[in-house]
Amino acid sequence: MPSDPELETRGRLIRGLGALREMLPGSFVERKRACGRPNCHCSDGKSLHTQYVISLLVEGKPKTFNIPARLVEQVRQKVAMRHRFDAAAVTICGINLRRFLKEKENQ
Repeated sequence: MPSDPELETRGRLIRGLGALREMLPGSFVERKRACGRPNCHCSDGKSLHTQYVISLLVEGKPKTFNIPARLVEQVRQKVAMRHRFDAAAVTICGINLRRFLKEKENQ
């Protein structure tokens, strides 16, 4: 029996979901801001501090959580995992819908 490319794609995506167990929700945001200290280099409005946050909805309300500089790359990767998860879910659902409609049509 010839292999079905859609089933192979679906299987590969499902097998890869385990690697995403560390994913984080939301969006990773890097923004510039002044700290408010009058003698700081940022007080000129040009040499601003970099702030890293995750922005997401918690109980339906927008929230941001500060990310310490030492965790930035790790958090950025975990948020990117969530985006890969979403893309995989869309692909899997599309394959399942096409297979369902084809099966329904053949009955």
